[in-house]
Amino acid sequence: MNPNQKIRVATVWLSGCSGCHMSFLDQDERLIDLAKKISLVYSPFADIKEFPKDVTITLIEGAVANEEQKELLKTVRSRTTVLVSLGDCAVTGNVAALRNGLPHSDQAVLERAYKDPANLQSQIPAQVPKLLTHARPLHEIVKVDHYIPGCPPSADLINYMLTELLAGRTPTMEGHSKYG
Repeated sequence: MNPNQKIRVATVWLSGCSGCHMSFLDQDERLIDLAKKISLVYSPFADIKEFPKDVTITLIEGAVANEEQKELLKTVRSRTTVLVSLGDCAVTGNVAALRNGLPHSDQAVLERAYKDPANLQSQIPAQVPKLLTHARPLHEIVKVDHYIPGCPPSADLINYMLTELLAGRTPTMEGHSKYG
């Protein structure tokens, strides 16, 4: 690779609270150093509609809770060299997976959100993506290369992972991370 060429990096937000992306931003001045090395080609921070091809590193926050997210995740995996689960929701399902204990959790969630008990005719809007029966962590759907646990993970941990990957090293998470 050309040393003057920036590494193509993306971030994706699925079913999560955006806390992981807030921690990403909490890298503060270190973002300036990262900006010298990366080109952010897709992110909720940027208004880009389609996930691009040839992405080197993608960090994904949130569990997979609907069909639209599942298809996006598969597209991201096919177009990314290194995929990183960012935060406990992406790693374990965490908060998004709390619904998994309900019988027919997909329907139970939709009815709770959209059905008005006073109006039996109320309908679930057509634009609501079809929910998966259960919310899932990323690795249950695609191959994940690295995991950054935490709710949310610290900015230091995110920076460590990115710095190691950008340097061509394999991050060693032992001693660097914990769940919760």
